[in-house]
Amino acid sequence: MQTPRSESKAKSVRKTVPSKQPRKVVVAKPKPQPIADAAPATLTSRTTKQELVLSLLNRKEGASVEDIMKATSWQGHSVRGFFAGTVKKKLGFTLTSSRAEGEVRRYRIELRGAR
Repeated sequence: MQTPRSESKAKSVRKTVPSKQPRKVVVAKPKPQPIADAAPATLTSRTTKQELVLSLLNRKEGASVEDIMKATSWQGHSVRGFFAGTVKKKLGFTLTSSRAEGEVRRYRIELRGAR
């Protein structure tokens, strides 16, 4: 007479052996603080990173890649990808860049009709 398959196999019990090495203590990195004048935050609504970047780009002086990196905790290639993919292609804004002698390149959204 055959026994059901589940009864014929014995369950293996795995014993855990404590590690002899002490555990590492991982300390969380503090998040970068957004730029103070970037976007007025209200208590009732949350500001998305896209809204934050667009408000930085809409300022008169514009924003540098470093400004946006600090405000969003993105890396430089992510900021430039956001410029090409979201600002230019999806939203259809005209993005201009300028660089004064000895300063960093600054980007801003060109308003329609303003020249």
